[in-house]
Amino acid sequence: MSNVTYKYIRQNKDIQTYIEHSDAALFSIGYTEHSKAHAEIAAQTAFTILSTLNFDERICELAQIAAYMHDMGNVINRNDHAQSGAVMAFRLLDCMGMPAEEIAVIVSAIGNHDEKTARPVNPVAAAVILADKCDVRRSRVRHPVTEGAKGQEVTQDVHDRVNYACVKSSVGFSEDNSTIVLNLVIDEEISSIMEYFEIFLDRMVLCRKAAETLRVKFELIMNNSKVL
Repeated sequence: MSNVTYKYIRQNKDIQTYIEHSDAALFSIGYTEHSKAHAEIAAQTAFTILSTLNFDERICELAQIAAYMHDMGNVINRNDHAQSGAVMAFRLLDCMGMPAEEIAVIVSAIGNHDEKTARPVNPVAAAVILADKCDVRRSRVRHPVTEGAKGQEVTQDVHDRVNYACVKSSVGFSEDNSTIVLNLVIDEEISSIMEYFEIFLDRMVLCRKAAETLRVKFELIMNNSKVL
């Protein structure tokens, strides 16, 4: 087993720098927040998903590490950032002395998290997909403009608008742990549920496939109604 822990990864200055510069690059082209906050939320969610399903402790930690590092490739370019990030992670983890067996799991997960090319190729990849796509929150929107009947600050970009419309979100399990549930409360004066579902359909379908890889179901609840 490697001595490269999640705690060590979080404190690594090089990784922090790549995450900060990746987020700055996305900010410059109008994308939602992909900062350390997103990395930490995704890492915690990925760990919780696998630990709840009784996966080995080290596998759970590998999911934490992969989720924390998954968006670093944006420092190179938004296009193909999952694959770029996987190559970056390989170099960093290899230099740290992590065993090839563990690196292989992590880079596969990072390289398979973007919905355009993603596949839940292993449990860690499935957990990273779910953790990444379920981080829906208003605070991720960074370019709001004032519009709307109540003068809300709402971005004109439809992808940002559906994030801004989310006033509350949570991800967890059903009582019997057979279903992963993403529960959202949407302000329908900002974005309709249909608009939200149209924008995020590909992501939610990918979440369902990821959950199936973990042998559980995936449900999306919006304003107390099941939509997936």
